Amino acid sequence: IQNYSKRNKLEEEEYRGEKFKEWGCPVKGNNDMLSITQPQIIQGIYREYLEVGGSNMIGTNTFSSTTIAMADYEMEDYAYELNYEGARLAREVCDEVTGKDPTKPRFVVGAIGPTNRTGSISPSVEDPSARNVTFDELVDTYFEQVVGLVDGGADILMVETIFDTLNAKAALYAIGEYLEFSGLDIPVFVSGTLVDQSGRTLSGQTGEAFYASIRHAKPMCVGLNCALGAEHMVPFVERLANCVECFMHVYSNAGLPNAMGGYDETPDDMAQNYKTFFENGWLNMVGGCCGSTPPHIKAIRELSASYQPRKLPDVGRPKMWLSGLEDLVVDDVHNHLGYPFLNVGERCNIAGSIRFKKLMMAGDYGKAMDIAKAQVEDGAHVIDINVDDGMLDGLAAMQKFVKIAVTEPEIAKVPFMLDASKFEIVMAGLKWCQGKPIVNSISLKVGEELFKEQATLLKKHGAAVVVMAFDEEGQAATEDEKVRICKRSYDILVNEVHFPPEDIIFDPNVLTIGTGMEEHSNYGVDFIRACKTIKEQCPYVKISGGISNLSFGFRGVMKIRESIHSVFLHHAILESGMDVGIVNAKEMLALSEVEPEIKEAADKLVFNTDPDATDIMLELTRKEKAAIEARKKGGVVEVKEKSWRDENATKRLEHAL
Repeated sequence: IQNYSKRNKLEEEEYRGEKFKEWGCPVKGNNDMLSITQPQIIQGIYREYLEVGGSNMIGTNTFSSTTIAMADYEMEDYAYELNYEGARLAREVCDEVTGKDPTKPRFVVGAIGPTNRTGSISPSVEDPSARNVTFDELVDTYFEQVVGLVDGGADILMVETIFDTLNAKAALYAIGEYLEFSGLDIPVFVSGTLVDQSGRTLSGQTGEAFYASIRHAKPMCVGLNCALGAEHMVPFVERLANCVECFMHVYSNAGLPNAMGGYDETPDDMAQNYKTFFENGWLNMVGGCCGSTPPHIKAIRELSASYQPRKLPDVGRPKMWLSGLEDLVVDDVHNHLGYPFLNVGERCNIAGSIRFKKLMMAGDYGKAMDIAKAQVEDGAHVIDINVDDGMLDGLAAMQKFVKIAVTEPEIAKVPFMLDASKFEIVMAGLKWCQGKPIVNSISLKVGEELFKEQATLLKKHGAAVVVMAFDEEGQAATEDEKVRICKRSYDILVNEVHFPPEDIIFDPNVLTIGTGMEEHSNYGVDFIRACKTIKEQCPYVKISGGISNLSFGFRGVMKIRESIHSVFLHHAILESGMDVGIVNAKEMLALSEVEPEIKEAADKLVFNTDPDATDIMLELTRKEKAAIEARKKGGVVEVKEKSWRDENATKRLEHAL
């Protein structure tokens, strides 16, 4: 803008123009307002890029045209007008140039910048949970921007220069809402920016995690812009090109900025730095960002003309693709025991950890974060977060925990499972996750209509979902009920809500065995059999469960509990296709680590092959408790104690009575 207008001498007076002549604060630097006050400058720039550069598409002068960014100039009320005028001026010039050669149509790309606030990063060094903007505020400001851009004539909407993916998700949510309300179908481009040679965004995500977080919006084109020059972007462009399922673009700066904030790469230099991208077939669209003039675009266009564009990747089997700061393809995961199984850490769940509950009740979030870190170190691929307790404000606690957790790289590198009995609590947590998390859970217990509403909302936010085997009549306990409810839920989600089947995780209810009640004895068998049938009838879904539920009858003796879990999981995973489980990864045992006597008893208990299975396991539990107590006292563990089981039939009957 400065170079085009009059050799770096565009001053306050020109920015104000007649309309803002008496404006109450300085406005120099508010380039977007020039669409209103100096339209001839903006149209002249558009025209040069189209005629001299030969561009097919032109980005609008609306990078900062949101109420949030315009607050710096007290111009929030002009956000719609800025977007409308920015798009209208581009529309007029594109139509004018297209009219001269209709065989080469030119398109208006509505530029949607990141705003000057971030949803994932605290502005306060003292308080990691502090934020200066909310997800809903971002959605509101982006929605207004989208309306102005489309009204002004934008053909494409581009969410660009993304340094915080949470902001981008808010923009994409706003676009989705606008397209749904208006009935229009407008292509969406998404462009991230990397801050340094780590290849990560400012909010810490890798390129792959960034893509996994926004792919639910079904963008037509994804890529990188700004930040590093093309020369320094090569490894990151390659990695993104290898995973992006749609078209791919790059429009970099003309190198890195110099000491004066300018850019030194000549048009030929910049074009040559793009050559690696062209030779490897990584791109479908190319352009320029900061420092790239119309001659730069011309040089890039001429060089690219002799190369083939990137081939769209073949369509493969749908896979669940989650993300925190790093991405995670669930279908490709193997846990620390070698099973094809996703470990969801249970220790940040008030119901699963007394220590975590005490810390949350005391408001000690720092030590609560230590529990989360330890789980990742011990083998959890995903962290379950549950703050359900009648004495705790779950809404506030979930938000604060997530806001702090996303600022801790050792925790935030893995995806989260947002777990609550109240839907509004998981939604509150979801709005602070820049990655793609799992929401646990929804079910038909609330009725079909509300079930569909909740699923639709989660789909718009891009979350994967746990669906419990509950319906209006209650919890599924038998194999047939588990299968029936899950199949009914699947049909509604896939056929009516159009929820991606690969993002569905069914929880057919891991229920407690070994209670002494005969009707509970087959719960393990029912779950394992139901898993197999559900996977057969519901393509691409995952199966999960809260594994600790299985052995509640043997609380206090971890060795016994984890031995039961080991036998159960071995068969559920390898024979029936169970993929996911909420577990204590540190305590998990491989089947080979289970003592033979306990393994035999656990087999009988899990598969209900012996009417005395519970009694046998209780006796082993008693022995293990005695051993634990002896070890605590520094004594010798007694190997064999006289048991009532060793008595004659009369004495055993007396004991039983």
